[in-house]
Formats: sequence, C-alpha cells, structure tokens
Amino acid sequence: MGHAIRTCLLSARIAEKLGLDEVKVRHVRQVALLRFLGCTADASESARGVGGDEIAFNRAMADVLNGSKSRAAMTMAKSIGVGLPPIRRAALVASGLMDTRGTEVGLASHCEVATMLAVRLKLEVPVIEALGHAYERWDGGGFPDELEGEDVPLEIRICAVARDLDLAAQARENPMELLEARRGKAYDPAVVDAVFDLPEPRVPEARWEALLETEPDPVRSLDDLDETLEVMADFADLKSPWTRGHSREVARLAESAGKLAGIESSQTENLRRAGLVHDLGRVGVENGIWDKAGELSLDEREKMHLHTYLTQRVLSRCEALGSLATIAARHHERVDGSGYHSQIDGRNLSQTELILAAADVYAALTSDRPHRSAYTPDEAKEILLTEVDERHLDRKAATHVLAAARGESHPPIEESPRGLTDREVQVLRLIARERTNRKIAEELYISPKTVGRHVENIYAKIGVSTRAGAAVFAMENGLIGG
Repeated sequence: MGHAIRTCLLSARIAEKLGLDEVKVRHVRQVALLRFLGCTADASESARGVGGDEIAFNRAMADVLNGSKSRAAMTMAKSIGVGLPPIRRAALVASGLMDTRGTEVGLASHCEVATMLAVRLKLEVPVIEALGHAYERWDGGGFPDELEGEDVPLEIRICAVARDLDLAAQARENPMELLEARRGKAYDPAVVDAVFDLPEPRVPEARWEALLETEPDPVRSLDDLDETLEVMADFADLKSPWTRGHSREVARLAESAGKLAGIESSQTENLRRAGLVHDLGRVGVENGIWDKAGELSLDEREKMHLHTYLTQRVLSRCEALGSLATIAARHHERVDGSGYHSQIDGRNLSQTELILAAADVYAALTSDRPHRSAYTPDEAKEILLTEVDERHLDRKAATHVLAAARGESHPPIEESPRGLTDREVQVLRLIARERTNRKIAEELYISPKTVGRHVENIYAKIGVSTRAGAAVFAMENGLIGG
C-alpha cells in the first residue's frame, strides 16, 4: 500500500535534482505511477507457476531484476524454463507461455499491454515509449529489448532507482548501500549521484495530498473520462482469462436496464461508468482465487470479499469518480443483507445499485467460469429469478436486466477489424481466453498446425506479439464479452 505514491514523489525529487524541465518532470511522475500498467497481462499464468498467489511472489521478487545479473538470471530461469529439456520448452511454446525464440513472455506482455493502454489514455509519446521499456537496465541486462546506457528512457532510469529505494526502505535495508552496489550496473550513475545530492534522501510518506500537490494543475480533460474508464475496465478484466470483457458487458446491461427502468440519463450514465470499474479491486486479489475450479475455502472467500472494498478505495481517491465509488463497490450487496463487503440490505440500496448487482450476476452466468461452462440465456434467467425468490436480488432490477439482455443480445460482427476473417475472429476469442493451440484446435475441429498459422496471421494483422496484447485488442473491439 502506498508504494506507487512514494515512488512517484521520490522520482519527482530526483528528476528535479537532475535539472529536468517541468514537462520532463511530469513525464517522470506519470511513468512512476503507471510503470506497472501492464501487470495484469500475465497474472493468471504467473499464478499457475507459483502456487496461486502471484501477488505474494511479485512482492517477494520485486527487486530481483535490478539485482546482480547472476541473481536475475537465476530467477528468470525459474520463470521461463531456461535450461529445461527441449520437450518441456516445446510444451511451453505450444501453450503460449514462451515464444519460439525462448525469450521471456511475461515481461514482454507487460510492456506491450502497458503501451496499448497508454496510447488509449492519450499519454504523451515519451511516457508511452518509457512504459514500453519498463524493465530495462543501465547495463543492458533488462527487458524487453536489452537497451543499454542512455538508450534506456530517462524516465525508467529514474523510476527504477526510486522504486528500489522504496523497497529497501520498507524492508528496513540501507538504501545508500543499495545505490552503491548497483551504480553503473542496473542504475544510471548520474541518477544515483542525484540521489546522494538530495538534501532529504529519505523515502517520503505515502500521502495522497502530497502527490496531488506535486502536480496542482490538471493535465487531462474530463471529456476523456469514458475512454479512461474503458481502459480501467480492460486492465481489471485482463487479470483472469475467465473475466475478459466482463466489465464492458456489465456496463452495457446495466445502462440498458437503467433506461428500461426509466432512470434519468445522468443516472444511467453513472450506471454504465460504474459497471466499467466495478471490478477494479479484483487486481488486488491473487489469481489462485479467481481461477480456482473448486470450492473456495473460508480464507479464500474472505480474500475474495476484499475486492469490493479495494474498488471503493481506489475510486474514492478521485473526486471526479466519487459518485461511482459507492455504486461500483456495492455490486455484491444483496437485498437480504447477505452480500459483501458492507452487508447492507435492500432498504439501503439505491435503484442503480440493485440494477448493477443483477447485471453483474447475469453477465457472469452467461459466461464460462473455471468451475462451469456458460449457462444459456434461458438457464441464466431461471437462476436469476431464483436469486430474486431467495431475496438476494431485487425483482424489478432483475426484470429490467433480463429485458435488456433479450433486446441487446450480442450482434453479429458485420465488418471485422483489421481485416480479420470470421475464423480468425473465432481463434482470437479463444486466444483471449488463454486457450492453448491444441485446445483451440479441439474446439474448432481444425489441426493445431492450422491454429498456429491463424495465430501468426492474427498477430500480424492486429500488430501485437503476445496473447495478452491480443486479449486487449479483442476487448477494445468488442470481440469478447463476459
């Protein structure tokens, strides 16, 4: 908690000490805050490789990439299968966890997804370019392109030092010893020297107000709010292959149901926006829970319940999103008070909150989940009405959601983006759900070799190189719902 804020404040101090102008300091601040914008790209794959809790693993290994090259190489070997028998490496390639060159896919997908989302956020070019090289090192031992020296974006050279200083401070290590050990290796010597020259080199407190004070003037217009919320939706949904496109579908259903309920336009707009960001807190809960096929334990359920609290915490930080925070955070509350995380009942839930809850349930029912296949619309209707009878969902809200689902079923794609064929769209949807080439072949009754050719053509047409990038493209273009 507070790591990004502390890193941002310290990065800004270093940038100012280096004599950078106001625009460049702003770029540094934005990179510090968004350096891990692509972190959900391989969350599911990472969790499978480390026993389910990729968040704990990332926390434990956070400083490895900027440690000694031998230490970094050893850790990366565990992640990507360096030194594995050829048959195991071939299996990883076939599954999509490793590309055919044997390079590490996880960090490449982080950078590719971060770049795609940053472009949609309309960030300035230097920020976008820096996010695309988030794991580079001064000595050329980083990712994804092994850039060296001043070829590494200055924003990354600064933010890498600031981030590791915060990690060291939180671990109660000596940050100055860390700087000395990595100067001229992972770190730009000039950046290290700037830290030594700071009048107050200590890591600052994570004060939200202090962060806002460093950039008192708005740099973005609220005219872009809807596009920004769609980016947040895709960022959250990318976390698990089972939820990709879910937030957009919930937003669509909720807005339509709100209109059918006669809610005024400003409130239906809020419904749609709240639908886009209702699951943002999922990012803070490990994938071993979201992707588990079996029944959750009591401890796992308690962790799962945290995601609505985290959604509220994140959204309430921003004044412009304050009106969405409560609506979004109450999508798991129930009429009889049995929901979470506030456990309030129907008497204290607004019409918009009741509709969002019903829309979330229906969208989940009609999509595949790790423990079951998607229900048909008729089956989902029966389950939804049972939830009403058991006083979990509001009857009027459920009725309007069902009407919205009947009136706005997924339309056929009239013209596929980027010239994709119908078959390529089918393959893309399955790629986005993290199906392996062999599994795609089984579902579409074609050979794995044919799937491989389709995948190559798809990547070339849409301009991506990782499955995570393909998933983002599918969500952006409405090719996947959930």
